Amino acid sequence: MRGDIIPPQRPQSSSSNRQPAREALNRVAPPSDVAPTKTPIDNHPLPIADEITSGQAASGTPTLSVRQRSGKRLVVSIATAGTAVLGLLLLLIGIWYGQQLTPVASDSTEKVKVVVERGDGLSDIASNLQQNGLIRNTLAFEWYVRQSGKTSLLQAGTYRLGKAEDVSAIVKHLTSGNTDSFSLTFLPGATLAKHRQVLVDAGYDEARVDVALAKTYTGPLFEGKPVSADLEGYIYGETYNFAGDATPEEILQHIFDYYAGVIQDNNLVDLYKKQGFSLYQGITMASIIQREVITAADAAQVAQVFKKRYDMGMQLGSDVTYQYIADKTGQARNVNLDSPYNTRRYAGLPPGPISTPGLAALKAVAQPAKGDYLYFLSGDDDKTYFARTNEEHEKNIRNHCQEKCQII
Repeated sequence: MRGDIIPPQRPQSSSSNRQPAREALNRVAPPSDVAPTKTPIDNHPLPIADEITSGQAASGTPTLSVRQRSGKRLVVSIATAGTAVLGLLLLLIGIWYGQQLTPVASDSTEKVKVVVERGDGLSDIASNLQQNGLIRNTLAFEWYVRQSGKTSLLQAGTYRLGKAEDVSAIVKHLTSGNTDSFSLTFLPGATLAKHRQVLVDAGYDEARVDVALAKTYTGPLFEGKPVSADLEGYIYGETYNFAGDATPEEILQHIFDYYAGVIQDNNLVDLYKKQGFSLYQGITMASIIQREVITAADAAQVAQVFKKRYDMGMQLGSDVTYQYIADKTGQARNVNLDSPYNTRRYAGLPPGPISTPGLAALKAVAQPAKGDYLYFLSGDDDKTYFARTNEEHEKNIRNHCQEKCQII
């Protein structure tokens, strides 16, 4: 009980008093007679489950079911993801492809000799280039040639290709249709080892270069040269042009022929004889002068100093001679190095040239300047100072050679 107060029942009224109540009851339908209110679900002709899966709305308009809508979203998601993956893949392939077309060594000056034979196909050429270290990838090279429409334009021939060239430059080279010519520069004052490197850098195989350098060459140029002596002093410093298919032997022979012409044009053989030298001795003396002088203008006066010492039976006293043999044999530079090349210890000329002499040095030996100097030095200011006595020479050292004269 909640403490509600129940009013007392009233006595039943007469029939005349009950009529309004029955009329009121008649206006309220009994539960069984009340028509149920229809909900939207009750209005649907199909069960709920059927409507969800049928794809047909009550109105008869086609629509997607929940399952169909989910399937479509899945397909769209997969397609979008696939497109993204494909795009990323194409991007990566593009980056890789571009990288494969770049030079193998952009900072290299090395040239490689490549021969494209008649009948070589694109794959043969690509393989050849990769084996010679000129391209990064054969597949990328072939793609580039095909997509640029140059497959049929590749020409047989001998080419010198640089490792600093990219694929487009190499292809342009190979489609030129011309056998390459090229130039080589050999510097005066350089040693045989440096000249050898020039040939290697031009693309020649090291072993083949060594065979060419070890070969015996004949002709007036080699008058007086001992058979056992190498080609030091005989690769004349100049810039030469060669056909693309020139061999190392052909290159050397061309240089020797040119050198012989220089000797003949300047009548050096006869002039050396007047100085008491053979051609080989004259070249040897000139090679020392070449390494000693800073400017060609001093060559004749330096030649005078060495010739006077030579005639007096004195040591030539040239530092560059012992430095040469020390470097060549891998020894430390030492003024007391025991070698016939050390003109600080031994009188007379060294056994052979120590560098390639230039024309000024060659002519200086043939016609030394007038004078009676016995000493010279290259000062810290790169000027040459001459002296007649040791006292004058020591003074020149104190005044002009505080740095250079300390170098061994």
